[in-house]
Amino acid sequence: MSEFYAGIAEILEVDESAVNPTFDLHSAEAAWDSLAVVSVIALVDDCFNVMLNGQALTACTTVADIETLIEAAKKS
Repeated sequence: MSEFYAGIAEILEVDESAVNPTFDLHSAEAAWDSLAVVSVIALVDDCFNVMLNGQALTACTTVADIETLIEAAKKS
């Protein structure tokens, strides 16, 4: 997960140490926008070899929500 968290931190332009499962994607310091969503789709593909649905990803509010989508995508 460390590569994933580092990628999330880079995409959202926050310190890597701030990224954890409870990190709020809509917090003041996070840049959770359409570009971030597309970048996370690419990051997840690189890290986990699964594709996420952009609409489902947009609805995520925490990093744990993204991790839940990843686990569901791995099973399907």
